[in-house]
Amino acid sequence: MTGDENDHFDVVIAGAGPAGGQCARDLASRGYDVVVLETEAEDGFPRQSNKSTAGTFPSMMTSFGVPDRLVEQFTDSVVVESPNEHYKKPQSGAVLDFAALKRWLVEDARERGAEVRFGSRVNAPIVEEGRIVGVRYAGSEEVYADIVVDATGPSAPLAKKLGVTNLHRKNQAIGIDYKLEGLDLDHEGYADLRESMMLRLDHDIAPGGYSWIFHTGGDTAKVGVCYIQNERHDELARDGMRIDDYLDYWMDTDPRFADAEPVEDGHVLRGSAHIQMPGDLSTDGFMAVGDTVPTIDPLWGEGINQGMESGRAAAITVDHCLTPDPSDTSAERMATYDDLWHDRVAPNMQKRLLMTELLYLVPNERYDQFVRDLARLPPETLTDANAGSVRSILRLLSLEDLRYVAKLLQGRITDPHHRWNPLS
Repeated sequence: MTGDENDHFDVVIAGAGPAGGQCARDLASRGYDVVVLETEAEDGFPRQSNKSTAGTFPSMMTSFGVPDRLVEQFTDSVVVESPNEHYKKPQSGAVLDFAALKRWLVEDARERGAEVRFGSRVNAPIVEEGRIVGVRYAGSEEVYADIVVDATGPSAPLAKKLGVTNLHRKNQAIGIDYKLEGLDLDHEGYADLRESMMLRLDHDIAPGGYSWIFHTGGDTAKVGVCYIQNERHDELARDGMRIDDYLDYWMDTDPRFADAEPVEDGHVLRGSAHIQMPGDLSTDGFMAVGDTVPTIDPLWGEGINQGMESGRAAAITVDHCLTPDPSDTSAERMATYDDLWHDRVAPNMQKRLLMTELLYLVPNERYDQFVRDLARLPPETLTDANAGSVRSILRLLSLEDLRYVAKLLQGRITDPHHRWNPLS
């Protein structure tokens, strides 16, 4: 056994977010000796990492046993807005209390037998003979394991030092989200947003991105703006305006916010994620899960389901590597995680990334046409396109889009950071 036998586990997980928490739940329920290292203090957790609007769907809640008590509002439709149009589709959903979700994951992992250490910021991997055998945390503390999982998000202190990451600033999305009260959710001339999750495509509000209103009950909603810091944003952004300024501008110009104010508890979320294909996902005795690799849904920004799916895929991989006698945590064996990631966590990722980049590249006038097209096409078209269906994606394209598609394809072919296979 490598390292201090008194502090050796089957698995060490860095980070107690959705990916790390779900991985710990699955592993502990299977009898593995697992410890989770979380940067934040337990008191008030998650004060610093409460960074998700937390819109999701009942299928996710069923898959992972998420209790209804964590839901702020069940929704019955999805709305897509453009500057002058809107499309409403019946679709069951749920807006979660993200902080409560993270606390529940920790509580449930503990009940199943996992150890969770708060105030334990991971600093670096412990490497022996070219492979990771543990981590240093909270300054000089050390803990050892057969397998290490990095679930720390974009900071990725382990993945970066092991070369299992390829995050690039130009693919970084930044967002801000307020919880507001006093909204007019059924304003004349707009879609009825009661019991709805709405996404708006409008470069005037979110250049190179999107904005949203997620109903959370009564006259309250989570309202936010997100954009990718890419060339398109640089072209359309107003001089001197930051993410906060765009949200303020939207609230000042949209009549639905005329009487809206932040809720008393000062709910303001700020976060970032990367919208790109991942590089490597694993190596000898190591996996990266959640936003440590770009797991977030590229098209609509949903990240909880994908993060938890990656945690579950990591747990399956642990089984695959530690069940044999003797165990095998070689890079070749650990690559089971890579296969599961591409098959279950983010299938058709390349096609969906192309659709995403195209969506945020076209002008506002095209957004109006896009929403009108959604209204005339079969209702499953948007769902199928979101899942990567080439046929559905083509149904949403027009001749004028070809020049944007050509530009994107050329950029992918010449960009060394893109792992692009035009036949996939």
